[in-house]
Amino acid sequence: MKNKKIIITVSAIVLAVFALLTLFLSSSVIFDWFGIRVKEGNYVLFIVWANFMSSILYLIAVYGFLKRKQWTFRVLIAALIILILAFIALQFYIYYGGVYETTTIKAMIFRMLVTLGFSLIAFFYMKNDGLSTKTKAGL
Repeated sequence: MKNKKIIITVSAIVLAVFALLTLFLSSSVIFDWFGIRVKEGNYVLFIVWANFMSSILYLIAVYGFLKRKQWTFRVLIAALIILILAFIALQFYIYYGGVYETTTIKAMIFRMLVTLGFSLIAFFYMKNDGLSTKTKAGL
């Protein structure tokens, strides 16, 4: 039980750092803060927006991890679906001659794998062990 709590807490901390970094970087490109937009080169705006939306969902998931909420898994799966759809759209964008950075593909694959990893942690460690709230309360 203590290991489970440690895994959930560490996951929340790591996800919070990942979420805040993602939020900062994506919003910096969207809103052109600190001149980051120029430094990013050939960014793909819909990918940046997908990352931005995912970062908000990551922060919600951090709260879910800290409060041990089962819905954390669904929030992370929603983020994963957004990223997968954006990645599929990116493939079409590239196929039809869109300008992009090769690091965008690697970063998206990395982000999808990280999101999948946190989703699996939420799925396996945030279970209520088959007991409903009424059963736990003795009702």
